[in-house]
Amino acid sequence: MKKRLNLSRREWLYTAAGASALIPAVAKSGFSKAARSSSLADIQLSIGLSGSVRERPIIEGHVKPQGIDLTITTVGVSELFWRQLHFAEFDVAEMSCSSFIIAVSRGDTRFVGIPVFPTRNFFHTRITVREGSGIEKPEDLKGKRVAVPEYQQTAALWARFGLQHEYGVTAQDMDWYMERPPESSHGGATGFQPPRGVKFQYVPAGESIVSMFAAGKIDAAFPTFNAGNRPGLRGLFRDRVAEAGRYYKKTGFFPMNHCIVIKREIAEKHPWAVMNLFNAFQEAKSVVHQQTQELAGVYFELDLIPRDRQQAVATDPFPYGMKANRAILEGLTKASYEQGLTPRVVDLKDVFHPATMEDPA
Repeated sequence: MKKRLNLSRREWLYTAAGASALIPAVAKSGFSKAARSSSLADIQLSIGLSGSVRERPIIEGHVKPQGIDLTITTVGVSELFWRQLHFAEFDVAEMSCSSFIIAVSRGDTRFVGIPVFPTRNFFHTRITVREGSGIEKPEDLKGKRVAVPEYQQTAALWARFGLQHEYGVTAQDMDWYMERPPESSHGGATGFQPPRGVKFQYVPAGESIVSMFAAGKIDAAFPTFNAGNRPGLRGLFRDRVAEAGRYYKKTGFFPMNHCIVIKREIAEKHPWAVMNLFNAFQEAKSVVHQQTQELAGVYFELDLIPRDRQQAVATDPFPYGMKANRAILEGLTKASYEQGLTPRVVDLKDVFHPATMEDPA
């Protein structure tokens, strides 16, 4: 009969440390693969990512989460979110913040969030308008026909938030057209229903935002629609950068639209994996930030970037973690409720993993 050793925590740590010191010697002997027990093997996880620049070091294998072997798939965000929301295809995935919050508010507990936000934008500055529509300023959107790929998408939520709180234009002031039909929308997986009081219809079958613009059937389109160089279309804000700067200085918000989720069953089985993934994304972002600073170096040396602005390049405009993002995330959950997308203001504790609710020291 095997005798069980009753070791204190400190004695166990000393024993584990001694055992780990033997691993390099075993590896040199040529028996590392055979000697490595299954308990020491990396766990295998699938992950779906959009391929944003701050994810590239992970996708290209330069950064690896400790203890995790990732099978990586890169795919366009619309398809990625649809596949994850409908079928939970990936163990870990980039996810629409808005759709995730809506899902949580309606009792979907399949996923738990990690506060990694690889993409951000000033979405209300990305609104496109049709020449001749009579829209010269944000307030002119009242009473106009506005199209959006998906009503509940985070970009549209933030655009409505900006219009309402900066210019007094509410969702109820506009006539909405949604391009994606229920069967191919993210809302089809979250039980989306048009909010009360909003004039809402789907883009007719066989038509699109582009064709409706061309036919004069809509006056404006919200974020993610790329006007490109199409004649007769322009941005709502003629100086988009100036508006973005004004908004940021006033609110301190640089709105995020994507986060990372992990299947709850995996987070419960391997709770350490949550912070290891967070740390990997943090490291990947740091790699990109360092590369940015290095590339900017020549502009500093040539004094092409004024000295009083060089310090700005050292600033990280894409902070991860709860501490740096709590205020904007609370704004996001409040906006979701305010716009009728969720039945309550969702508590961030219901969205993100407990280990991520406070940043590590």
